[in-house]
Amino acid sequence: MFKRVDHVEIVPGNAEKTIDFYVNVLGFKMKNRKEMKIPPMREIIYIELGDTVVEIISVDEPKPKPENLWEVGYRGIALEVDDMTVAVDYLKGKGIAIAKEPIDLGNSFRGEIRDPDGLLIELRQWK
Repeated sequence: MFKRVDHVEIVPGNAEKTIDFYVNVLGFKMKNRKEMKIPPMREIIYIELGDTVVEIISVDEPKPKPENLWEVGYRGIALEVDDMTVAVDYLKGKGIAIAKEPIDLGNSFRGEIRDPDGLLIELRQWK
């Protein structure tokens, strides 16, 4: 009946800054971009990484997300990496701060970064 997660939606503070981060730093590809005339929505942008799609919804005057990561709701996304050390070195080389340095969880390594709006992006390398 249910096949997969089709896409994940995010509302950024600045759509162009967010697109630049996901495309030029994380390697997502631009899939589709459509102007919307449904206020407060301005534009919908689809980007993809492998078979994962993120929908960026550009809106007028977006409100910042509260700092409490333990509130009810979706917490973040996770990106699988081939090699955690290579991924972390690459990100640091791009000036991206590592929010939580990778730790060994036994069956995987797990670290965290943040997107331009501070949204959580988990990095995971499975052993």
